[in-house]
Amino acid sequence: MAPWWARSLRGRVTFIATAVAALVLIPVGIAGVLVTRSVVTASVFSETRDTAERIAYEMRGGALPMGAAIPVPRPSVDLIQVVGPDGRILASSDAARNLPPLSDVRPTAKNRVISTTSCLPTECVHLTAVRVSMFADSPVVYAGRSTPDVLASRTLEVIVFAEVALLVALTAWATWLVTGRALRPVATLRHELDAVHAGDLSHRVTEPPGDDEVAQLARSVNGTLARLERSAEQQRQFASDASHELRTPIAGLRAQLESAQLYPDDTDMEALVSSALRDTDRLEAIITDLLLLARIGSRVDVVKEPVDLAELVRNELAVRSDKVPVRVELAGGVVVEGVRLQLARVLTNLLDNAQRHAEHTVRVTVRAEEPGTAVLAVENDGMEIAECDRERIFERFTRLDAARSRDAGGTGLGLAIARDVAMAHRGEIRVEDRPGGARFVLRLPLANR
Repeated sequence: MAPWWARSLRGRVTFIATAVAALVLIPVGIAGVLVTRSVVTASVFSETRDTAERIAYEMRGGALPMGAAIPVPRPSVDLIQVVGPDGRILASSDAARNLPPLSDVRPTAKNRVISTTSCLPTECVHLTAVRVSMFADSPVVYAGRSTPDVLASRTLEVIVFAEVALLVALTAWATWLVTGRALRPVATLRHELDAVHAGDLSHRVTEPPGDDEVAQLARSVNGTLARLERSAEQQRQFASDASHELRTPIAGLRAQLESAQLYPDDTDMEALVSSALRDTDRLEAIITDLLLLARIGSRVDVVKEPVDLAELVRNELAVRSDKVPVRVELAGGVVVEGVRLQLARVLTNLLDNAQRHAEHTVRVTVRAEEPGTAVLAVENDGMEIAECDRERIFERFTRLDAARSRDAGGTGLGLAIARDVAMAHRGEIRVEDRPGGARFVLRLPLANR
């Protein structure tokens, strides 16, 4: 079972922030203690060294007679002794008069100054020993002071680490509060998303003010819900349209069969079979197109290959027998990455559509456009497509007028298939202006070579 702090994002963020604060503050606290101790120690030894050097200087000049009380130059350094080579105390300050020798450390001629610590029966002291002269019988001056409380006890460590613990606790508390406030809109968003269900996608989440990550997330969620709502509406409309389109030939076929069953003697079997085959062909064509629409875009990258659009047009025209002549203007070397069968289906649908509505001629153009775009255009000199209908004609089962009715041929899915194939290949298809006719333009990215 996960620990309490790992059960929520708020807990994990607080734990991480606390751990980071501890990892940063503990070494900083240790370093602070060490630096403080080092600075205090250096300051104490500087005072004792200066005092010992001054007393030694006065002794060398004869200004300080042996046996007399040694005056204290610094009130803080009050323990001063002059010890002879035999260990006998020759002179001392008032504070050190009744003390034993402060230390048994004796500087040498090469190392005439030594700073050290020494513990007496009553206290510990920081002191500096200075050799008065270079002679073998030179006395040694000891100048020291009681070890400061900051060095003698662990008070500094206790204070520093108490402060570190307090700062770590404050960091955890502040992180918990700030994280809770920052995640409050996320919790609201989650509750509102829980209220959204497939039956009603019209709900939207509340978008917090500002432009931070949570506000951007809320906008993205609302955009996704809007797309899902449009997609669900399109699916419902498509299911309704598909049912209607399939019902019509099925109803016609059923009526003919029932009539033949009721009036077998009056039935022309040859005409019945021909009519039934036509309705069956139409059903097969609609179902085939529906299956193709369902498969477009699924694992398309697995079967992509380089496709020369000019070659694709030539191969398609070579197997067609169109009533309206087709003129071509094909640029060589216009190659795209795609599924050859799907791109061929787009070309077939565009040519079929152009043939149904052309008056005298159909024109196919292939060229390359900057930057890195392949263009396949199919034009006819039939009726122009109104600006308001140029997007609608790519919807499934859309027919604009009687001239584009089912009797003119087609399943009503050709242009929808063309658009879905273009989108699956990271391209687009649209209707562009052409005086006295219609112009369909497919744009795809050129293949990388």
